[in-house]
Order: sequence, then C-alpha cells, then structure tokens
Amino acid sequence: MGNPVEPLLYEDGDTVLHGELYLPVAPANGQAVLVVHEADGIGGNVRRHCRRLSHMGYIVLAADMHGGGQVLEGEAMRRALDRFRAQPDLVRQRVNAGFEALLSVAKVSADHSAAIGFCFGGFAVLELARSGAHVAAVASFHGLLTTMRPATSGRIRARLAVFTGARDPLVPALDVATFQQEMSAAEADWQMTVYDNALHSFTNPDVDQLNDPRMAYDDAAHRLSWNALIDFLDASLPQHRA
Repeated sequence: MGNPVEPLLYEDGDTVLHGELYLPVAPANGQAVLVVHEADGIGGNVRRHCRRLSHMGYIVLAADMHGGGQVLEGEAMRRALDRFRAQPDLVRQRVNAGFEALLSVAKVSADHSAAIGFCFGGFAVLELARSGAHVAAVASFHGLLTTMRPATSGRIRARLAVFTGARDPLVPALDVATFQQEMSAAEADWQMTVYDNALHSFTNPDVDQLNDPRMAYDDAAHRLSWNALIDFLDASLPQHRA
C-alpha cells in the first residue's frame, strides 16, 4: 500500500486539519481507529501508539484538533484548551470531523471503528461519545472526565473504557465519581480502571522531560492499560470477515 504513513488533509468548516494516516503494516483487519493527541498537538506519544495499532492491522488516523498541524505551547495551548472545554459543540464537531475523515478513507462502517485519546485527547473522544456519534468503542487514557454538557439517557452509542491514575491531580476523585454518576444515569456501557500510583500522562515516556510534578510516566500502568485496550477493542469491534 506504499508508504505506511501518509498526510491526510480534511476540514472542519473553514479550518483545514492536517491528520496523519497510518496504513496497516500487518494484514488489514477491517477496523479503523481514530487517535486524538494531547494538549499540544500530534507528537511522539500519539505516533508511537498509532504505529502499534497499524502493526496489528488497524488503519489509524492521528487527528489534528488545532488546525494546520500546529503544535502549541504555553499560553497559546492554554487558550486553545480553555476554548475547547468551554464550547462542547466545538470540540465535538472538531473530533467528529476527524472521525468522518477516517471512515471515508478507511472504507469501513462505523460499527468497525473506535476512537482513543490521551490527556486532552481522552477528553475529546469522550465528548465524541457524549455527542451520540455512531462509533463502536471509545477509550480515554488519563483524560479529563467532566464536561459542560453531560450525556443524556440513551445518547451514548459507544462502549466506553477509561484508564486513569489515582494520583492524577488533574482528574481528582470528585471528577471520577461525577463521571461514574453521569455514565450510570446515561445508561452507558462503560468501564473504568484506576491505577493506584499513576499520575497524569502515565502512558508518555517523554513527559518526564517537562519536570512537571503532576505528570510522570508509569511503565506498569502503561503496559496494563494498553493490553486492556486491545482486549476492549477485540470485544467491542466485530471480527473481520474477508
């Protein structure tokens, strides 16, 4: 299929988004996964996980949430996050643009699709699920769990898996309890795994370079949560038939 990673341009209104399409390296399994980046933009952590999925036969799109393939820093990043947090319609529309672009290029049905995200991306894919998008499975890794617009009963179609750290100061116990109550009230099909020693960004080995005491890589939590994701996808997506 040529180069296993290709640029994919798609649009959300007037905003041109620069995604990265990872074609299957292993025999294609007929399933597609959208992967949404951390707060700054598409970076090493997302690319590593996209490659892992492509080596398992998935077609994968690393979505661009900021537009133009930008990687933001400092105040620009904080402004973008505040805007997404304050405007549920904006984040839902933006992540759905990536999801629809993936389905279009992958030529698979929504029943064979999933969306996963890390940190901000974990929040974004949960908003995709809350919007009622026809996606089979959604998984959030150390993502923010609360929302300005909680899910209503029967709205969520996707099966949900949440992986979070018990020591994550950005996702305190109150937010965990609020999310659990929201999902139960919405009658969603959900599961949550809490890793006792994990801080924020526990899947990202590069995060220790930031010297931010709120964040740290945790090898055990990373390995366990990734293995749980693969089992979750296997259980949630129909088996491909050639």
